[in-house]
Amino acid sequence: MGRVTTRTPVTRIALSDGAAAVRRRADTVAVEEPLEIRIAGEAFTVTMRTPGHDLELAAGLLVSEGVIASDGDVRAAIHCGGPGTASDGGAAAVPLTMLGTPALALAPAPTENTYNVLDIALAPGLDARARELARAFATTSACGVCGAASIEAIEKRSRHDVSVDAVTVEAALLAELPERLRAGQSAFDKTGGLHAAALFDAATGELLVLREDVGRHNAVDKVVGWAVLDGRLPLAGTVLQVSGRASFELAQKAVMAGIPILSAVSAPSSLAVELAAESGLTLVGFVRGASMNVYARPDRVTA
Repeated sequence: MGRVTTRTPVTRIALSDGAAAVRRRADTVAVEEPLEIRIAGEAFTVTMRTPGHDLELAAGLLVSEGVIASDGDVRAAIHCGGPGTASDGGAAAVPLTMLGTPALALAPAPTENTYNVLDIALAPGLDARARELARAFATTSACGVCGAASIEAIEKRSRHDVSVDAVTVEAALLAELPERLRAGQSAFDKTGGLHAAALFDAATGELLVLREDVGRHNAVDKVVGWAVLDGRLPLAGTVLQVSGRASFELAQKAVMAGIPILSAVSAPSSLAVELAAESGLTLVGFVRGASMNVYARPDRVTA
């Protein structure tokens, strides 16, 4: 649901030998729209994202926040109408989505649904936990956890201990992952403006899932959400490859999902390194060409 890319007019200026060539043309840009996530009808958070795989995004976020840990924790989800629809945020006039499977609409909507509101029903006993963590603010695609009241609010204890995962991965395989990630970024090919995250089997190098989004944290949430809805948590024996830097938040998401190895094409932050060292996460950065830096748990990377 929703557009991943859109076309917009631009003025292109090309400089050559002191002269400027100016022409008007159409360009493809990545779509960025807000998604309001509700739990049992109550606001949980708002994030800016690229539309698509919204249930995965929400489920991955709930894993990162420590609200859910398995596919059975999510009972149903409904895309509500946004502003301009007949229901204006209610569920009466839009298609129902049960764990990603469209069902019949309850009534036809006279105007287009934006699909920018997702209401999730959780298993009994989890709504209260979600209400405790509800964040009444909008995050942007660039910041992720910006606005958290304190560092304690985002330092959560994972239900999965990645330090005990006996997985190893060949350095040669890690070196291949950024290019394989890039090869799967179909939306990036059109826009040049999307982050990506992919999950690989550490032993075989098999690509398990790849997701793109304007926000690097959203791309990871979509990967984790796919895994939890498919009953795959904890993600032992896997490598999470990301297209940008490795922030504290991305390291935290890996730990919360039980992913033992996080690999990034760019630099890690100091907090990401500290979290990796404390939790037993293997953190690899600057994976470019034939070299890489291993910042934590280098014993898992075999030459």
